[in-house]
Amino acid sequence: MARISQRIASISESPTLAVTAKARALRGAGHDVIGFGAGEPDFPTPEYIVAAAAEACANPVYHKYSPAAGLPELRSAVAEKTTRDSGFPVAPGQVLITNGGKHSVFAAFATLVDDGDEVLLPAPYWVTYPEAIRLAGGTPVVVNAGVDQGFRVTVEDLDAAWTPRTKLLVFVSPSNPSGAVYPPDEIEAIGRWAAEKGIWVLSDEIYEYLVYGDSVFTSMATVVPELRDRFVIVNGVAKSHAMTGWRVGWMVAPEDVIKGASNLQSHSTSNVNNVAQVATIAALRGSMETVESMRQAFDRRRQLMFRMLEGIEGVRVSEPQGAFYAFPSLEAFLNRPLHGKIASSTTELAESVLEEALVAFVPGEAFGAPGYARFSYALADEQIETGINRLAEFLTG
Repeated sequence: MARISQRIASISESPTLAVTAKARALRGAGHDVIGFGAGEPDFPTPEYIVAAAAEACANPVYHKYSPAAGLPELRSAVAEKTTRDSGFPVAPGQVLITNGGKHSVFAAFATLVDDGDEVLLPAPYWVTYPEAIRLAGGTPVVVNAGVDQGFRVTVEDLDAAWTPRTKLLVFVSPSNPSGAVYPPDEIEAIGRWAAEKGIWVLSDEIYEYLVYGDSVFTSMATVVPELRDRFVIVNGVAKSHAMTGWRVGWMVAPEDVIKGASNLQSHSTSNVNNVAQVATIAALRGSMETVESMRQAFDRRRQLMFRMLEGIEGVRVSEPQGAFYAFPSLEAFLNRPLHGKIASSTTELAESVLEEALVAFVPGEAFGAPGYARFSYALADEQIETGINRLAEFLTG
């Protein structure tokens, strides 16, 4: 009998966290590593949020267990925020507070997916989706969308992948890792297709505030109201308010789904940390000035990284429209000698670049997109310049 269950043994390590860990280890050994791997803002949490948490620490009310589904005040704040920003009415009973956005993804799949159900997963995709789908007993069905179509799937792509076992579609805009943002008309078309097929849509809206240029964020259930009874939002404050370490996310769904997910949470984690929940109330009801200032900084860095990557001979890259990632193709540098080595995958290329150029990025294989690479621009301008210059020298020198 195996010591570890087959279900858990089949889970792979998060590639993004693995890259970050390697970069930190090299830094710890005294090397000047530029890390493009981490998916978190490099800004501190805004002071007014920290102050709210400090005040909550001294309040005995928050020293005890609280409702598993979340503090009523926070559930109300999320409902208000979703109604305001996503554009359709949400009641507090349709909200579950989770231990970060990642936890809401697991809760959604666990609540909706049965053994053998198929889940349509557009690629490139965030690394956690396929693992969470499999843990729920489902089968991820990858629907590829390459750079030539702007990393956006079409109704025709989805229809070709649909089967009678299809239960759910994962939809992400703005996208991690590609930075793609779907135009409203494409979102409406996909939403109407999903409604006609009678399938669920899980919409990951964690990057909703981080859109640039002419791109706009659109929540699918706003433009396709008939989908709302089969629509789930996963979201949180990690990216928008620089609160990755606070671990507060949420799930918005029909009340029967929230009840089921709340029952699951009551037997797994119970309530989310009360102090972090109070901090999130302050974030959602506070000024958006710091969110906008961070967005402007990301926009500047986005343009800098895009220009520099586009200037490297052999690199193909589309301009990111949202989130804080660029997703260039490095296929031109595979299966050819580079500094005495031949990389057959971007995974092998990433290892060589980290060892030789002290630059860390996440290989595309982690996102279902071999030949590509994810570069986060959630770091200082000078680090971006230094890192991309090192990469260019390694690839073309």
